[in-house]
Amino acid sequence: MDDLPDGWNRWNDGETKLVWAYRPDVFNGSSFPAACLPTIYITQGKRTRRPGAERAPDPDTPWYVTLYLEPEVAREDEEFSSRERALAGAHDLAARFSEGTVDYRGLYQVPRETYFAKLDELTGREGPTDSPEREV
Repeated sequence: MDDLPDGWNRWNDGETKLVWAYRPDVFNGSSFPAACLPTIYITQGKRTRRPGAERAPDPDTPWYVTLYLEPEVAREDEEFSSRERALAGAHDLAARFSEGTVDYRGLYQVPRETYFAKLDELTGREGPTDSPEREV
């Protein structure tokens, strides 16, 4: 996948894990915490933090696409049967995020209004009263 949607950059491009980051120039720790950098993980097998869990997956292991807004704030995984399909799904998700049609506000229990306002500005959303296609 050579061309990513507006604002997205390749952060990591491994064989079984790819990471795309949204606007690292904005979410870099000075104005907004680096932990708030929106990222899309494309992984073969479910992502885990358990030590030793990073083994070579079986070739039939499904691929997952996950959007993170913070380490503990994520959109539900989407499952795909192949790397190619996962990349296409991740590209579609990244494009919808850039267009402002992914409901990132719905992922939070405690809102971060300043963060939301910046994401609204970057993605062209009008804020919570605007009604793009809801995505959770």
